[in-house]
Amino acid sequence: MALAKDPSSFTPSPRTILLTGVAGFIGSHTARALLAAGHRVVGVDNLNTYYDVRLKDYRLDLLLGGDGSRLGPSPTDSAFAGIEEVHGAFTFKALEVEDSAAVNRLFADYRFDAVINLAARAGVRYSVEHPELYASTNVSGSVNLLQAMSKSGVNKYVLASSSSLYAGAPAPFVETHNVNRPLSPYAASKLAAEAMAYSFHHLHGIDVSVLRYFTVYGPASRPDMSPLRFLKWIDEGTPLTLYGDGSQTRDFTHVDDIVAGTVAALRPLGYEVINLGGGNTPMSIRRLIALFEEALGKRAIIDQQPFHGGDMQDTAADVSKAERLLGWAPTVKPEDGFRRMAEWYQANRSWLRGIRL
Repeated sequence: MALAKDPSSFTPSPRTILLTGVAGFIGSHTARALLAAGHRVVGVDNLNTYYDVRLKDYRLDLLLGGDGSRLGPSPTDSAFAGIEEVHGAFTFKALEVEDSAAVNRLFADYRFDAVINLAARAGVRYSVEHPELYASTNVSGSVNLLQAMSKSGVNKYVLASSSSLYAGAPAPFVETHNVNRPLSPYAASKLAAEAMAYSFHHLHGIDVSVLRYFTVYGPASRPDMSPLRFLKWIDEGTPLTLYGDGSQTRDFTHVDDIVAGTVAALRPLGYEVINLGGGNTPMSIRRLIALFEEALGKRAIIDQQPFHGGDMQDTAADVSKAERLLGWAPTVKPEDGFRRMAEWYQANRSWLRGIRL
């Protein structure tokens, strides 16, 4: 149950926060916001090669005081592999949450006030081919963190979950929908992580905020997601792979809004599952392509492929619970957010040309 307090009155005092998946898209933006708010951040990431690690290097370099140019020599070789580095209130450690011994050592070295767990294997299609990776990182990794928290007396846990759990449910998606029949190993692993978090809340009193993110986009996003892929393909004249006819819609959510909701979820809530999405204002994939064509001044070459069975036709988030508990609502309109993303892409085009999709 949520604690009865005015959500707008919550301002966390400076704390030491463990942020997993810090080199990821959402993780790096979240770390930057936490540091700006005066927190100390210990960020960990295993820098896996699911996608080109040079994007992770770019994000990490910015967090460590660089200009984003400290990149590894190839898509699979990170400039930050195996290192520990400190810049101001930010500490980076290369670490796998699947390694319980390494996680326990981390909790012995630091006194954390909260854990934000953004470390996860992502991607519906890839999970169908490699379900074991998703069980390892998304489930076992979460358990390792929760066990270390319970042993160390760390009481606040924020878990990134996914709107993929709502596949098959009627839109708009509400947190009370039945999500017990996940349609992909990715969604199943996220559901399992949510369930594990609840059990540790019940048994050990850990305060848990589960955040179901809806199609996050913005600068330095993942290259396996449509926005960055579409920008590169349109800009470079490469045929754009489109699954289905493009009429499918997504409740796109700008990363700045996601970060604001994630930081707000550090408040005490008991155990709550909360949607963070665009607010039931979905956009079609065809409209997204048209926005990028306009921003780049180029036409897309469409390579249409069959719709993938593991994907969702439409997503739409009911975010009234987030507004009630967190005082949160999305502020970035998709048209504005995607134009800003296109501007970032154009400013970084020189090195993004070499990024592997």
